[in-house]
Amino acid sequence: MGSLSSFMQDELLDHLFKTGAYTAPTNIYVALLTSTPDSEDTGTTFPGEVTGTSSLVRIKCNTWDAATGNPGATENTQPVTFAQATADIGTVTHFGLADKTTLGNAIGWGALSASRVISSGDTARFATGDLDVTLT
Repeated sequence: MGSLSSFMQDELLDHLFKTGAYTAPTNIYVALLTSTPDSEDTGTTFPGEVTGTSSLVRIKCNTWDAATGNPGATENTQPVTFAQATADIGTVTHFGLADKTTLGNAIGWGALSASRVISSGDTARFATGDLDVTLT
């Protein structure tokens, strides 16, 4: 994964050093992005987020394996499949993770290993294990 959001960095540090308690989100949602986010993005919208005009909205992904390794890493344990695009999207370059379908907080994001052009009629999908999240 490319980066954690400033929100998530602050929450994890406060939790670790006992100056606050972080409550894990009820759900984690995956977004498709056509540009690179930065750590100040809020999760209300990511820059370049593919939204409802194409029928592509954030998809819930609550199936992740336990973090292991050095550095610690996790990945999705079930496929993440978006609705079929009803309009041309352009080139998707990143994925984003947020705690709500709209609004909410950005968790983080990462670059795709290969950008993909999504046109009307295409179905974007991440296979099991394609969404890798690593802390370094």
